[in-house]
Formats: sequence, structure tokens, C-alpha cells
Amino acid sequence: MSMKVKTNKANHPIWKEITVKSYVPASLQMLEELARNIWWAWNEEATELYKQIDPVLWEQVGCNPVLLLERLSYEKLNELSTDESFLSRAGEVYQKFKAYMAEKPNTARPSVAYFCMEYGLTSVLKIYSGGLGVLAGDYLKEASDSNVDLCAIGFLYRYGYFTQGLSMEGQQVANYEAQNFGSLPLERVLDENGTPLIVEVPYLDYKVYTYVWRVNVGRVPLYLLDTDNELNSEYDRCITHQLYGGDWENRLKQEILLGIGGVLLLKKLGIQKDIYHCNEGHAALCNVQRLCDYVESGFTFGEAMEIVKASSLYTVHTPVPAGHDYFDETLFGKYMGGYPQRMSISWEDFMNLGRINPGDINERFCMSTFACNTCQEVNGVSWLHGKVSQEMFSDIWKGYFPEESHVGYVTNGVHFPTWCSSEWKALYKKHFSKDFFRDQSNEKIWEKIYEVPDEEIWNTRLALKHKLISYIREEFKDKWLKNQGDPSRVVSLMNKINPNALLIGFARRFATYKRAHLLFTDLDRLSKIVNNPDRPVQFLFAGKAHPHDGAGQGLIQRIVEISKMPEFLGKIIFLENYDMRLARRLVSGVDIWMNTPTRPLEASGTSGEKALMNGVVNFSVLDGWWLEGYREGAGWALTDKRTYQNQAYQDQLDAATIYSILENEILPLYYAQNEKGYSQGWIKTIKNSIAQIAPHYTMKRQLDDYYTKFYEPEAERYKFLISNNYAEVKRIALWKEEVANKWDAIELISIQNSIEQAYEAGKEYTLHCTIDQKGLLDAVGLELVTIGTDAEGKEMISSIEPMQIEKVEGNIYTFQLKYIMRNAGSFKQAIRMFPKESTLAHRQDFCYVRWFNIE
Repeated sequence: MSMKVKTNKANHPIWKEITVKSYVPASLQMLEELARNIWWAWNEEATELYKQIDPVLWEQVGCNPVLLLERLSYEKLNELSTDESFLSRAGEVYQKFKAYMAEKPNTARPSVAYFCMEYGLTSVLKIYSGGLGVLAGDYLKEASDSNVDLCAIGFLYRYGYFTQGLSMEGQQVANYEAQNFGSLPLERVLDENGTPLIVEVPYLDYKVYTYVWRVNVGRVPLYLLDTDNELNSEYDRCITHQLYGGDWENRLKQEILLGIGGVLLLKKLGIQKDIYHCNEGHAALCNVQRLCDYVESGFTFGEAMEIVKASSLYTVHTPVPAGHDYFDETLFGKYMGGYPQRMSISWEDFMNLGRINPGDINERFCMSTFACNTCQEVNGVSWLHGKVSQEMFSDIWKGYFPEESHVGYVTNGVHFPTWCSSEWKALYKKHFSKDFFRDQSNEKIWEKIYEVPDEEIWNTRLALKHKLISYIREEFKDKWLKNQGDPSRVVSLMNKINPNALLIGFARRFATYKRAHLLFTDLDRLSKIVNNPDRPVQFLFAGKAHPHDGAGQGLIQRIVEISKMPEFLGKIIFLENYDMRLARRLVSGVDIWMNTPTRPLEASGTSGEKALMNGVVNFSVLDGWWLEGYREGAGWALTDKRTYQNQAYQDQLDAATIYSILENEILPLYYAQNEKGYSQGWIKTIKNSIAQIAPHYTMKRQLDDYYTKFYEPEAERYKFLISNNYAEVKRIALWKEEVANKWDAIELISIQNSIEQAYEAGKEYTLHCTIDQKGLLDAVGLELVTIGTDAEGKEMISSIEPMQIEKVEGNIYTFQLKYIMRNAGSFKQAIRMFPKESTLAHRQDFCYVRWFNIE
């Protein structure tokens, strides 16, 4: 009998994630509480307090106070617990924090639920990729500072966005690093039994279970959904793994989780708000769940839509249709097929809410179109982007011209306490009024910068420049040794970073429309500029390209290649892994912030606004916020006018303009230095920039704009609609249904125009139009629309003149208009019929239009 051979045997462990809290003495418990509130991220006295404990360890843990307390030894904690000097300082910071937190929200302003895919609050919490996230993070911080009643919903990503590395050839390497949630400044949300709160989100014929985490952003709670748990299958655990990762199916699953899951979370927490704000189209499906909730509580779909629309706002950040999310009907139906029944509508009706052309079965479902159809208000993020968005969305509301659109705008701003360096804060505190931080939009306060001695401004700028250069030398030495290959080249590179040179920064997402390549159009001319011994110039580049954007990655590689050429070594420098920490150094340390997008593709841009707060001067294309912000003598601008339709020719012209402005304006001004080593003209430019531009681009101004332009008017109308047991909601829904049913039956009986042969400018004419309203009882209005052409040959409205009711006989309404053609020229005219109801938010709220030709 053969002997059985024993082989090694083991089953796979099923690991349970546990969190072991560090021991913190009672006298230091305040440090633990402070660490769990992101308030420290924009209050230097708090971060300095943690840094003081162990400066080396503070850097090693990436300036994360939670991880710092975890890593401190038992002995060190005990030592601190009896250090009276430290405890006194900690007590002062803690008391300031507690006083801040004790202030109750301002109930006079509408409450808001804010949905966004990403939030840039601190580099410690990797749940952001770039501008959209940083803007949302700044918004929450200002909401806290302004003490408004706001809560936010997003995702806790296991891997977040990627950490950028560079190969020796300059190729971008994307590294996804898992976050340890237990070591982050957040806390798990528990239910009434003290167990982790779980939100069940329906998908297909099963549910996805999401844990909930809370980030305390000062006074504002940010709730983060997390599907990476053992209750879910491997296909669903990854929903919250990566920001903007995976295929289109995963993207749809993410957007279901954010919108539908977000509303289900608020319901579970018992949170109801006045306004639901979708920051980008990713969150649009929140209105699906809200519609379902109202219909299932007894309202008709029409009534539910009135309630939801009246309390919803959609902010678009994308200037081109291709940038929006579209889903094939088959994929969309796979996950959303059960919702129309819950809303008491057909599948076709549901799909049509996401289509520009209802009934076109070949058109995909667009989240942005759905948001436009279910939100009363829509806005872009700068004046120009508002105009672009009116054009972009105009086909949704057929019958109206883009300039008639209700789509508005709020120009983006930046959170001043986050992005203004401690050195500039100290200067502002010294010279500005005590109320400055609460009154940041007051131009009179900012004008006091003119009273600050030039030398003080210059010394502040120099200090920050040296700080940036020291940071680069410390942070990037090891990285450069790894990807430069030659240690002597790295030493040479370090030595060539010159604090006396004009330092120009270019840091942003590397998308092709940002035109990072523009500077390198003429390398010979650029070489002469950067190698002028009397007027040295150095350029710092930073930014990530999306992992699937080959062209963007190619730009990075090309810049790295150029930076290694002998004539550009130390003059063109690429800094890898652009994040919030590096951004703060760059926007405060360079002399000029450069931005060269293809107009009008920069929706707003905010990095230049951050630089602005730190005495850094902008040099940019007149696009996004800079189109509004630019003032002569307070920075430099590349024209917004296009000379060539061929983009390559336009790029060459713009590059030549950049070189020319550098050679003839910027460099002579910067190097016109007096005996004290600075240029008075340059300091004047800095002062103009701060006094004339800065007060208009704070997040305080942005938040106030959202309240005055959107939240407050919407909330007022919403309260009117739902008063008296939703009486107005029911009346308007019924009225819309009746008008819609009879719209096509309305009959044009006659049109009479007093014109004989040809119009004559300045002469009065009379127009009569008679229609049969088919029992609608004064439900429609008529107006004469005259259109002409602008200088570029594009059709534009010349005039819109409302017609008045002259006579009513039963269902027969006769309208009259006396009008004068003010200008000679070629025009087109037609009569437009539209539903007339004084309580509608705007015409696009019920977009039914019929045109009548004037014979």
C-alpha cells in the first residue's frame, strides 16, 4: 500500500478591516477633535501647532494630523501632555475652533444640498482630480465660513485620482495608491445602534450597499459614499475605487450612486433642504429619486416635476457638448429600466428627458440635458461661459434664441483663507480693516494696498519666491535623480534655479486646449529670452494628463524633452505630481501666472485667481474669468479675437504675441530695478492687480452670487408653490397639461399687416392676429420677433414686441400691435405664440412655441 504524500495546505484568509485608535492623553484630546475637522486646512495656527510637535514626522505623514497622532510614540504623547507651553498654545487654537463651531447656521438664507463627484479640500484627502474638485472644496469651506445651512454629498474613493510619476523619457506614469480610511480626517457615520450606517441603492434587480463617511468641513458636513465593502460583489465594490476611472458602465453606476444614492442617504439621515444643487451633470439622477419619492407619496408626475424643478439648480462646467456624459439606451435601460414605472411615465418619456430631440431613438441619454429639463435654473461659471452655455443648450428649448435663454452664470472664485499664503495674510491683516475676512468683496478695503510701502510688497514677494525654490529643491531632488539619470545634471539643475530671475508658472490639467505647447513654438526665440544674462527668465510647468488622453501625455513628454536640452536646463522645469500642496507653493511663489487656452474653451479657470491673492501677476488669454478680470496696468492679456480659422496658424500668432509681450513689456518692466533692487513699475502692477481685481474673485463673492442670483429667488418661488397644501403646484401642473393637450389644436384665423409694399424706417405700422384658443381662456401670448444679422453674418434678435389683446369673442382672441421699424436694412419677421402664465419661472420652464408667418 502506497503512502499518501502530504502537501502544503491552507485556505485563503478573509481579512476584516479594523481600526485601532492611538492612545491620546486626556489633556491632548482636543488635538484629536481638531484633527477630525478639515478646519485646520485653512487655519495656519492649527497646522503650525501640529507641525511644532514633530516637524520631521509632520512632513513624513504628508501634513496629515490624524496620521501624525497615530505615529507619535507613547512617550512623546505623555511628554506633550505635561508641556504647559504647548498646552497653552493648543488651548488657544482649540478655543478659537470651538467658538467658530458654536455659531449657529444663518436660517434666513435657504438651505442647500450640494452634489459633486469630487472635492479638493486638502492634499491629504485624495478625492479630487483638479479644478472642479478644488472649486467644490473651496465652496464648502466658504459655506462654513459664511455660516450657511449646507450639506454635501460625494464619494470616498479607495484609490482616488492617480499620483503622477515620470519615466526617464518623460512619459507620465499613473500610480493608484490605496487610501487607509482610518488614517484620514473623517469619521464613519453610525446608525442609532452604533453600527455603521448602510444605504441600500437599487441596481438592476439587486442592491448595492454603501457605507457612509462624514468629513467635517468646519461647520459643513460632507457625506461620502463608499461601496468598497464585503457586502458587495467584486463588480460593485469598485464603483468607488477610482475617480473618473473604469468604463462607461462603471461611470453610469457611479452617477446612479451619487444622484440616487445621495438622495437616499439624505432621506435616511432625515435631511431635507430647500435647494438641491447639482455641481456638474454627474449628479443629475438625484432628480430621478426625488421625482420617484413625490410620485410615490401621492403626487402626479406633473406635480412632482413642478416641485423638483422649483428646488433644483444645475451648474455646468463644460464648454463643449462632447464634454458631457452620454449613455446608450441599452446600457441606460439595463440599470434605469424600472424607474419610469415608479414615476408613472413611459420609458420613452423618460429617455426623452435626456434628449435634445425627443423621439429620436438614435440619440443617447445625456445627463446634462436631463439636468436642464429637471432643474429650474442652469448656470455657467463665468460670463463668457454663460454665453457659451446658452448656445450649447439652445436646442433643448427650441423656439427661443440663445440670447433669450434663462441660462445664467456665476463666475468662479477661490477660498481666500486656503489659497492666500500666511505671509500675505499677515500683510493684509496689518494694513486692512479688522472686518476684512468677513467683507472680502469690499473694494474699498482692498484699495488700502496702495498705502503699503513698495519695499514691504517686494520683500513679501521675495520671501515666497525663496520659499518655493527651497520647496522644489527639497521635494524634487530624489524624484529628479530617479528620472534624470545623471546625478551631475540634477546638481546643475538645482543650482540653476535662480531666485533673481523672473519666474513664470504654468500649472493645470494637461488637456490639448490648454495649449501648454504654445511657448515652445519657436525654440530659438525662446532660448534667447531665457538665456539673456541681463534679464533671466525661468518657467515652471506642472500638471497631469488624464490616463486616457494620449495627446495630453505627449505634451508633458515634449516639455520634459525640451527641459533636458542644454540651452533650457534649469530654465524650463517640469514639476511632477501637481496637487493642492504643490499648487499652494506655485501660486504664491512665481512672479507671473500664465494661461494660454484656446478661447472659449476655458469655462472659468481659478488658478490665476489664487495667484492674484498672493501678489502674482496674470498673463493670460482673454477667456474664462480673465475676460472679466483683466484691467489695463494690472496684468497682461492675449487678445480674444481670432485672426485665423486654422488653429495651427492661430497658435503661431499667439506664440509670437507671447514672445513679443515678454520681450517688450514684461521683462523691461520687471528689470527696471531701483537702487533697492526692485522695480517700482512692477510693484504698481501688483498693487493694481490686488486692488482692482482681487475683491471680485473670492469664494465669498461666488457664494453670495449663488444666493442672490439663484438660491434665494428659487427658494422664494418654491415656498410659494408648496404653500396651502401645494395649491399652486397642482394648479400649474393641471394648467400645463391642459395647454399641452390643446396646443396643436389652437387655430390661426387671420393675420393682417398694414404694410403696403415695403417697410420704411421710422413709420408706424399696425399688425393684427386672430386665433381660436380652443377653450384655453387667455393661456397664450403673441409677440412680433424681428431678427437681423451681426457683423459676422450671424442671425440675432433685433426686437421682440409683445402684442396686446384687442378683442375677445368666446374662444376667438384678436391681438394688436403698433410698431415702428427703427433701422433700415434687411430683416426677418414672424409672430411667436407661447404659453402665458405669470407664475412660470421663465419661458423655458414650459417651452411650447408655434410660429406664424406674416404674409
